[in-house]
Amino acid sequence: QVQLVESGGGSVQSGGSLRLSCAASGLTSSRNCMAWFRQGPEKGREGVAVITDGVGITKYADSVRGRFTISSNSAKNTVYLQMNSLKPEDTAIYYCAHSDTWWNCRITTDFGAWGHGTQVTVSS
Repeated sequence: QVQLVESGGGSVQSGGSLRLSCAASGLTSSRNCMAWFRQGPEKGREGVAVITDGVGITKYADSVRGRFTISSNSAKNTVYLQMNSLKPEDTAIYYCAHSDTWWNCRITTDFGAWGHGTQVTVSS
């Protein structure tokens, strides 16, 4: 059973940076589809970025492209989300997610494992 634990959230001012980490355990393959989602106050869940771990293909939501970077360290079973030029509208709980379907890794993929989330607050 895959388990995911996020860390690195916090409070920053507009224009600041944060790096989120997602430590995964229980992985059974060297190739995985890993993603970051977020849910802001009174908003629905939004896919932010995905990475085909072990292959290196990444995809981003238009709202974060050019500001956020998803990466992974397979040796540590950890996925990162580097967030730069943060805006107040980036305020949300950020969740890490996993899917075995690495060959079809998209924000719309059906993710079976989720972390508990980490809060990111950006003040103006």
